[in-house]
Amino acid sequence: MSDRTTLFSPLTLGAYRLDNRMVMAPLTRCRAGAGNVPQALNAEHYAQRASLGLIVTEATQIAPEGVGYPATPGIHSADQVAGWRRVTDAVHDAGGLIFLQLWHVGRISHPSYQPAGALPVAPSAIKPEGEVNTADGAKPYVTPRALETAEIAGVVEQYRSAAENAREAGFDGVEVHGANGYLLDQFLRDGSNQRDDRYGGSMENRARLLIEVLDAVTGVWGADRVGLRLSPGNDFNSMSDSAPDEIFGHVINAINRFGLAYLHVVEFGAGEIFDAGKLRAAFQGPYIANGGYDRDSAMAAVAAGAADAVAFGQLAIANPDLVARFADDAALNAPDPSSFYGGDGRGYTDYSSLETLVQKKANA
Repeated sequence: MSDRTTLFSPLTLGAYRLDNRMVMAPLTRCRAGAGNVPQALNAEHYAQRASLGLIVTEATQIAPEGVGYPATPGIHSADQVAGWRRVTDAVHDAGGLIFLQLWHVGRISHPSYQPAGALPVAPSAIKPEGEVNTADGAKPYVTPRALETAEIAGVVEQYRSAAENAREAGFDGVEVHGANGYLLDQFLRDGSNQRDDRYGGSMENRARLLIEVLDAVTGVWGADRVGLRLSPGNDFNSMSDSAPDEIFGHVINAINRFGLAYLHVVEFGAGEIFDAGKLRAAFQGPYIANGGYDRDSAMAAVAAGAADAVAFGQLAIANPDLVARFADDAALNAPDPSSFYGGDGRGYTDYSSLETLVQKKANA
């Protein structure tokens, strides 16, 4: 028997031992119920995928001001906590581990989503390009309101409160969403952060909010149950930075003191905009790679030590039993992009498993 590390080897990730190194990536699906409350359909969806070593939930708003998309779940009301408890119970009953991703969209919102129709908040009053989907159709993004320095402590408190709610909802841990052009990423990058206070300018200042959020969240959970997601090369949501290698290298050095459960990196743009290998080498903990991996590339990354685990998005959407399919090198269901966002169980809970296909063949 080989001692070689594979995609199917166990992995110690913070406080937990994963059965395999396959992670369900956080996937916005816009299927929360009224009041942004998770419902029975969501519980079924996540429980179907419990064989993955770790599930990271869809991005989940920490506060009403953090909303930017329709039918996305929150973790700031009692009803939302109860709805998520239904999900975590279902995943645990199926033998899985599940972390909640904590999210604030910042400027990627619209007054129609904001309390009292207010402007979205951001590090600086810089309007992103593109349009936002609202109840009245697509509308251009607005110029956000720059957070006052005195307000930022309140945002950190929203993260802390959301982390406490996640514990009450029965999660195994949380992932702080610092990626993809949302609030924490907006503070990190100088294309969206032009502040001249202690949260802008230098790399230390731009990383300050992220570090304060990690301090708050690890204070609730302990660092070994907290992960962080970053996307150094992703230009989604009008993101840019003049020196991405430098700012994200600084971030890694700053977060190493926490002893986080893992770092989860969206690697799109690696090799062109930033060096993923440098981040992997600099981070003193488990590294989860994300970015269009398939079976062969994921197995190669783990075998070579380029990643400790790999997160899958569309493949996890379409294949609830992705671990079994990869282990057997079996054929995969093709994802249906038309059902990615919004709707009912079609394209959400109705993808066939290998077991179902075998039964259908036997009964044919």
